[in-house]
Amino acid sequence: MSGLYVDDRYRGAHGIGRYAREVLPRLGAAWHPLALDGSPHRPLDAFRRLPEAVRDALVYSPGYGALMRARRQVLTVHDLIQFQLPWPGRAKFVAYYNGPVRHAVRQAGVVLTVSRTSAEAIAEWVRDDDVRIVNAGNGCSPAFTPAEPPRAGREPSVVFVGNTRQHKNLDVVLRALRGAPRVRLVAVVPEAENGEVAARARELSVADRVETRSGLDDEALAELYRGAAATVMPSTIEGFGLPALESIACGVPVLFWRGCAAVAEVVGDRGWALQSATDADEWAAALVDAVASSRRVEPPAGVHDWSRVAATVTETLENVVR
Repeated sequence: MSGLYVDDRYRGAHGIGRYAREVLPRLGAAWHPLALDGSPHRPLDAFRRLPEAVRDALVYSPGYGALMRARRQVLTVHDLIQFQLPWPGRAKFVAYYNGPVRHAVRQAGVVLTVSRTSAEAIAEWVRDDDVRIVNAGNGCSPAFTPAEPPRAGREPSVVFVGNTRQHKNLDVVLRALRGAPRVRLVAVVPEAENGEVAARARELSVADRVETRSGLDDEALAELYRGAAATVMPSTIEGFGLPALESIACGVPVLFWRGCAAVAEVVGDRGWALQSATDADEWAAALVDAVASSRRVEPPAGVHDWSRVAATVTETLENVVR
């Protein structure tokens, strides 16, 4: 395939950044970086000028950043979480998705996503039978593999990997710690959020059992999962749930809210599905059960592979230019 340009501004440890980091080097077609400055998430970025050579080429974005001046652009829309934000904060996202993003999707006639849950949400949003929605799935680094259960006597702990945004729902776990006095929490969050987590833990009088970490590579993160009794992922909405996948790939069960369809899709019966996203007492009881069980789970085999994801993305892009 010739004339493929990629918006390569998406880089990071998790979420869209991880997806871009893993998929782009594996694409089975030659591509040129767009080499744009600034953030692809700024609304006005959608209207920026593009180099002349790009305007008639195919542009691929591993995220939802639409470029109105690109004639054809294939996006990977991981989720529609922004539609769940309260007003008035949701307004700008509704305008952006219903404007530049929907325009790009309909112009290309195809959109990529990462889960069945997100594919269903996108179908309901785009409301266009001529748009093909391709679930390319998500992958998992080979660093995330099982190991022997932690040695007896190790201090019981659970792991949270994410951030402090409202939909990640970390607060219910922090509140639950008050009813689970033997359980420790290791929260892997962006460095800028360490202080926020620590302050909330002090407010709830659980600071002595809450540790924050940031910037872990795959090997260190996998070791952290393996040393825990369970991973907690209390999200109220997700497009996929990569920490849940990484955890079960390490053989470690996940505590999650059963109403979060994407996480339930990933975890299946490899964990504990809680009835409430907000009941700290229910979460406390689940934490106690998890650290007492020493449970390990069978990892999913041959399902979540980055090379397979990249191959699906490549095939989709090739079909657009035919």
